[in-house]
Amino acid sequence: MSNDPLLQPYRLKHLTLRNRIMITSHEPAYPEDGMPKDRYRAYHVERARAGVALTMTAGSASVSRDSPPVFNNILAWKDEVVGWMKQLADECHDHGCAVMIQLTHLGRRTRWDKADWLPVVSPGHEREAAHRAFPKKMEDWDIARIIEDYADAAERMQAAGLDGIELQAYGHLMDQFWSPLTNDLDGPYGGSLDNRLRFTFDILRRIRERCGDEFIVGLRYTGDEDLPGGLTIQDGLSISRKLKDSGLVDFLNVVKGHIDTDPGLTDVIPIQGMRNAPHLDFAGRIRAETQFPTFHAAKIPDVATARHAIASGKLDMVGMTRAHMADPHLVRKVIEGREDDIRPCVGANYCLDRIYQGGMAFCIHNPATGREQTLPQTIQSAARGRRITIVGAGPAGMEAARVAAERGHEVTVFEAADQPGGQIRLTAQQERRREMISIIAWRMAQCEKHGVRFHFNSFADADTVLKTRPDDVIIATGGLPHTEVLRDGNDLVCSAWDILSGDVKPGANVLIFDDAGDHAGLQAADLIAATGASVEIVTPDRSFAPEVMAMNLVPYMRSLQRRDATFTVTWRLMSVARDGNLLRATLGSDYGDMTRDRLVDQVVVNHGTRPLDDIYFDLKPLSSNLGEVDYEALTGGAPQSVTRNSDGRFRLFRIGDAVAARNTHAAIHDALRLVKDL
Repeated sequence: MSNDPLLQPYRLKHLTLRNRIMITSHEPAYPEDGMPKDRYRAYHVERARAGVALTMTAGSASVSRDSPPVFNNILAWKDEVVGWMKQLADECHDHGCAVMIQLTHLGRRTRWDKADWLPVVSPGHEREAAHRAFPKKMEDWDIARIIEDYADAAERMQAAGLDGIELQAYGHLMDQFWSPLTNDLDGPYGGSLDNRLRFTFDILRRIRERCGDEFIVGLRYTGDEDLPGGLTIQDGLSISRKLKDSGLVDFLNVVKGHIDTDPGLTDVIPIQGMRNAPHLDFAGRIRAETQFPTFHAAKIPDVATARHAIASGKLDMVGMTRAHMADPHLVRKVIEGREDDIRPCVGANYCLDRIYQGGMAFCIHNPATGREQTLPQTIQSAARGRRITIVGAGPAGMEAARVAAERGHEVTVFEAADQPGGQIRLTAQQERRREMISIIAWRMAQCEKHGVRFHFNSFADADTVLKTRPDDVIIATGGLPHTEVLRDGNDLVCSAWDILSGDVKPGANVLIFDDAGDHAGLQAADLIAATGASVEIVTPDRSFAPEVMAMNLVPYMRSLQRRDATFTVTWRLMSVARDGNLLRATLGSDYGDMTRDRLVDQVVVNHGTRPLDDIYFDLKPLSSNLGEVDYEALTGGAPQSVTRNSDGRFRLFRIGDAVAARNTHAAIHDALRLVKDL
């Protein structure tokens, strides 16, 4: 038996959990037609197989028709969900993993123009800032039917063979009853704290009547809204004691804060650059006060922090949810004493930001997550070894090298810089984004373990590559900033990269033309504004930095709004000309012939990159496939077999930004799905 606190079993009622690590409820937005079908099941089973004790499915599974999901949640109000959930639970149980689900009614945290176009309901008329829907103030019959809907959904989950359920009470309907900021009802469901809790306890009693005392039921709730006029810490402690004393719940899953705005949501679920485990001590206080099973998750990205949470007695079960998106085999690696092999969560929050924009949750540097049916989480050895030469050691090249080496191939990498990283090394120079470098550091460590040969400070040309006698050549040279976007004055501007690298010093009055909408533009603005300069960020889009997305935008705004920074949308930089010692920047509009001028001392352009692809085109006529990729084979998980040149001595491929400007996830995805079959 291990002495590791994380690997000790935990008894929850009649259920024995095999260790102290869980995946808390979250919605990766993988359902099809509101059901957890094959993709969803494969995602959870992968983590169950690898040793996690408890997987919580379905953040915000909807219990009622008038709670339409806003990011493709499971529809727990449909009877057909039972069969799908049973398949998921059975497979996870086969691997020794317990399964629960989170049930909720979203209340005002949705929109009336989704699904059946039913009115949003809440115990008051105040709309939620994030989803902008003004709710109907609930009537008695709304309350009665939703209580039954919760009980129906719980009964479905019990029928599916789940080990238990969790009800959500932060930002959703239950918490909207709890909070004086959102509950305008008179008694019996409004007014005093006991009255505001009545809706929750009526639901719990009805679930117990339907599902019995043995079925495990818990709550994930806020113990402090951290809002003026909202629930206080003292309210949270009182609620926690009332929940325990009721005898109706079996565990408390504690959060702190509110999620009705992007900044609030980001404080509840912190991202990179923010403090790790910021609410752990708060959760520990709840456990100390109640002496009741307490779970918690909020930016607990590493095993050391998780181990401390259990060893110090702050938690009974520790949630490592985003960490399991980065590495679903985290627990197995702990058990095997291979913690240094764990792929680290870097807090980039690409996963959650995608779902809040209507996409599926994908990890920024584990493209197999969410694609378990088609991409491997564990690389298999190839039938025979090949010589593979890679040019470029950015995220695409490093992933290609890692996967090829794990396949058993002989791998050589050429990199023009003195160390790996490419654009990631540039972006990680900013303290708030320094965690990004772990994407490269982890791959470098894996490559070194598998004998990859690196040649740094080597600007490889065709002859250099040919001397390695490769079977396959992968060009991962990335791109360079493209700034020639103006009618006149392209020679008078610099790139966002110039600012970030320190090659160009910030001016005092700066215009940033951001036509890419990614991190580079905002990072440059942040760096310039920090010097005391005045910065205007101009974009032709109707919103700024759309590629950065909501939760990643929050730290930038907190920094820039404290400084002399302004944002101007729907205007395009047309030209730049000298005007004495200054620059005259002329803005135009896609909406008409309007123009405006700005007098500044520096113009910075962020317009993405163009491929650095000369070596690709030099090698192309010498390759057997002439650089062609069989997309059907690539997307179908089959090996490449294109032959267009019988005299070709090697196959040639390009990946990442050497093809076109995209993002880190796309670059790594390119590499994995190509090289896993070489």
